[in-house]
Amino acid sequence: MNIVLGIDNGTQSTKTMFYDVDSKKVVAMASAKHDMIAEEDGTREQKAEWWIDALLSCLDQVDPEIRASVKAVGVSGQQHGFVAIDKDGNPLYKVKLWCDTSTAGECDEMTEAYGGTDKLLSEAGNLIAPGYTASKILWLKKTYGNLYEKMRWVLLPHDYLNYWLTGEAVMEYGDASGTGLLNVRKRIWQEDLIRSVDPDLPGKLPRLIGPDEEAGRITAETAARTGLPEGIPVSSGGGDNMMGAVGTGTVSDGVITMSMGTSGTLYGYSDKPIIDPEGILAAFCSSTGGWLPLLCTMNCTVATELTRDLFGMNVREIDATGAEAPPGAEGVTMLPFFNGERVPNLPNGKASIMGLNTTNYTKENLARASLESAIYGMKIGLDRFRELGFDARQIRMIGGGARSPIWRQMAADVLGVPVLIPEQAEAASLGAALQAWWMLEGGGGEKLDTIIGEHVTVDESASCEPNPALRGAYDEGYGRYRSWLDALAHLYR
Repeated sequence: MNIVLGIDNGTQSTKTMFYDVDSKKVVAMASAKHDMIAEEDGTREQKAEWWIDALLSCLDQVDPEIRASVKAVGVSGQQHGFVAIDKDGNPLYKVKLWCDTSTAGECDEMTEAYGGTDKLLSEAGNLIAPGYTASKILWLKKTYGNLYEKMRWVLLPHDYLNYWLTGEAVMEYGDASGTGLLNVRKRIWQEDLIRSVDPDLPGKLPRLIGPDEEAGRITAETAARTGLPEGIPVSSGGGDNMMGAVGTGTVSDGVITMSMGTSGTLYGYSDKPIIDPEGILAAFCSSTGGWLPLLCTMNCTVATELTRDLFGMNVREIDATGAEAPPGAEGVTMLPFFNGERVPNLPNGKASIMGLNTTNYTKENLARASLESAIYGMKIGLDRFRELGFDARQIRMIGGGARSPIWRQMAADVLGVPVLIPEQAEAASLGAALQAWWMLEGGGGEKLDTIIGEHVTVDESASCEPNPALRGAYDEGYGRYRSWLDALAHLYR
């Protein structure tokens, strides 16, 4: 057997997938949950040691013989989190996560210091957005200068796991572009931007490597703790969206992946950089040698989860309840910004339910409005893809939302594009495993295309085509969503 291990470090849990490339089957999977520290000011943090505990828990759940058979490891990680470690590899502070909006002030400070948004877009390719790593670095420098002075490396979550596995500090282009400090056109660090934070900061950023390169090899100490073979290679890995792109086959022009979890993401492969002058789409690099323009919303399943809890419903019940209301929810519109928001850029955003009257104030309409709000947020991104010349032929949907028949069909109807469901739901874990296999096979675009064709399949029975008869109702509903958004946005900037 040729078994590769894919590790996915997410916001809510760590997952491991042991994939046999010969039989094209998953031979073992395990997961372990994470806690989160949340505060009223937008702080969202975790401790790096929680991730190690979760990873070890996952590995302990798997047969030692399977662990001992692994040929290579790939790691996927939640993007943007800031892990500051000292010269001995010890985390210096808690990890500020992608969904942390408490450093919005530092974003403004960095943008002004660099010369404004136009200069950032023209020279680096991305804005300094709330959630990105850059402002978190400045926050640590300002708030805990004594810890900052001890910092040896700036790492992202997946980089930290790579470091723990191998003892090597490296960073891969795809995930690095989510720091806000990378020149995404040239795939090099934007030195003048970095020095505007701290003249010494460039020396604390790891060496950049390509997506089919080796990050390092499993150390003897790690092998003893994990049961993995000493000396096997660990691939570069990448951010969860980049690995999700591999795991869904979004490695060629025209294919878009939509991930509906705590956050909502919409991303498509491009063979050239796509820089959005409005900053709606992030100009990320892919982890396959191209680029991955991406929309990220901070509130996707959040609205449905909170609505479900409010009414004491389970997942199937909220779907069934929402299905009883017509498209457009009889005018009820939800702006689901419970965690603030990244797109639209409303770091101080609050959730609102609009358009209520004496006849439409029903549980059914509230349930449907919560479902629709997530898709409307995705439509902002898809419209922007089209405006920038990206021809979306199909959407591959993953995450918790992909398990919901009403959400799948709603996505196809609102977005006007066929929605396909990959057979392997854990796309980031699979993507990390397949990237590791790609590395073992020598890399290169042709080899990647072959691997994707052999190992990424679609569940045709769950796919959805747009229903033209519902187009008008959803266009009206989306129009209301945008008008309410325009009316209230100034309150939350």
